[in-house]
Amino acid sequence: MKTKENKIHIGIFGRRNNGKSSFINAITGQDVAIVSEVPGTTTDPVKKSLEIHGFGPVVVIDTAGIDDFGELGEKRVEKTLATLEQIDIAILIITASTFGAEERNLIEKFKNRNIPFLLIYNKVDVDVPTKEFITKVETEIGESVLLFSSKKPIVSDFVNELLKIIPETSYNSNDLFRGIIKAKELVVLVVPIDSAAPEGRLILPQVQAIRNILDNDAISIVCKETELETLLNEYNIKPKLVVTDSQVFHFVDKIVPENIPLTSFSIILARLKGNFEKYLEGTPAISDLKDGDKVLILESCTHHATCEDIGRVKIPNLLKKFTGKELEFEVISGFGAIPENITDYALLIQCGGCMFTKKQLDGRLRNALENNIPITNYGMAISYMTGVFERAVKIFTN
Repeated sequence: MKTKENKIHIGIFGRRNNGKSSFINAITGQDVAIVSEVPGTTTDPVKKSLEIHGFGPVVVIDTAGIDDFGELGEKRVEKTLATLEQIDIAILIITASTFGAEERNLIEKFKNRNIPFLLIYNKVDVDVPTKEFITKVETEIGESVLLFSSKKPIVSDFVNELLKIIPETSYNSNDLFRGIIKAKELVVLVVPIDSAAPEGRLILPQVQAIRNILDNDAISIVCKETELETLLNEYNIKPKLVVTDSQVFHFVDKIVPENIPLTSFSIILARLKGNFEKYLEGTPAISDLKDGDKVLILESCTHHATCEDIGRVKIPNLLKKFTGKELEFEVISGFGAIPENITDYALLIQCGGCMFTKKQLDGRLRNALENNIPITNYGMAISYMTGVFERAVKIFTN
């Protein structure tokens, strides 16, 4: 199941009017980006789900020029640089034999974030660079420069170079149950239905879990927490694993026999693409919270909050009850900017991250980790505060 958050994210960077948008149109064979001779046509970063011939489905992020200026231009550049936390691969477009401080600074940021990149000299149909210029640039950056014409594109050359730099994480399995279940084994998924549940459908982690179980040639049974005891006892069901929504951990833990592994959707998502080891390490910091401490809660999606919202209502209430402390909370949803003053926070709690790629999650957590701020996620935090933490992670730590 290759949903948008599982596709490789490619950022397109370069100065204004270097042909970033025409390059996107050329590699996709479609007019998906606005092309204009007027510098600065692309203002804010724009995401597009595309198919690159010979490569496959990707999400391309078309960005504003890195040489923009003025008060508004500087804000556009800030938004362009913010996309570095979202991408797996970077494409830097140059032309007109220009390679200066803007390009050098951007490449340094690529390298600091371990983002593989391609440097492409565009518009060679109207401006052929000298061998001396290309050699100088290649020597400086330690990478080859690919010559390209958006009007007469040889897309196969670009794809061949792209295939060489795909990060290994992009090949990782998207299987939530990798190494945990086998063919013919039974997994019970516990899905509560309350006011926070979407009308008439399941949320993405639940759908992905069902599909992954089927992909493993295993069997899934879905039920609400109120029907779980009936399922296990009256129907004499003996599952290999029970996966529950984190918010009913305390209820489900009492029903599922100790000899049956129990975890949550949030925790299996954390294992797939979160910083699992740091979550494990940071979760016990909940017990160290003091009066006045600030807790930063990160949601990957944007949604209408209800009185039963897990991140904005239930987790804060549970934290205050568990610690007995007066705590402050801040919630950031979607791709909202992470506060620069990260050291003001005593704990960071990330949701499962179903709408983010692994790279995007790593980017959102980087500042906290660099400043030794404890991090955890929804499932681990709730399991810790309800006394089932060791059980919830045991299947992944044995």
